[in-house]
Amino acid sequence: MKKETEKIDALEKIANGITWWVGSIPSLIVHTLFFITSFLLPMLNIVEFDKMLLILTTVVSLEAIYLAIFIQMSVNKSHEKIEDIQEDIEEISEDIEDIQEDIEEISEDIEEISEDIEEINEDIEDIQEDIEEINEDEDEEDHNERAKNVILKSNVNSNKNEIKALKDIISQLQTEIDQLKKE
Repeated sequence: MKKETEKIDALEKIANGITWWVGSIPSLIVHTLFFITSFLLPMLNIVEFDKMLLILTTVVSLEAIYLAIFIQMSVNKSHEKIEDIQEDIEEISEDIEDIQEDIEEISEDIEEISEDIEEINEDIEDIQEDIEEINEDEDEEDHNERAKNVILKSNVNSNKNEIKALKDIISQLQTEIDQLKKE
């Protein structure tokens, strides 16, 4: 099995090399010299004109047959590569769709979190009002309560900043997905 694969690979390399060489400047030069020589031989009375044409036609026909085979092999290889690329593109498209769905879900979660934070802020404001009322009644505990309020406010502000950062990241991801879709 390995020997067959190695033989096929070697034949493909040879076919690719011949196809490349036929499409090159050295090939053009060799063919031109071959045709000039072919037509000079009858003029120099080395070979009869009819024999030269017969041999030249046979050689050119065989070369055309093999070149057609080599070219078809190249076309088949290119077609296989194009199919592989198309499969990759389809997979990438599916991945992008999945990512978009995930981003939409994250956006919804962030909106819910934002609503929860707003509710928490309202509760904190209510608690602060209650604390202020208690503080008026109790001067000794005034400093402790203020410290708690400051801590609560800083936590809320920190949460707001984190949510804003998450929203920015989601917006950036959505923009990148839209760019990928356009490409």
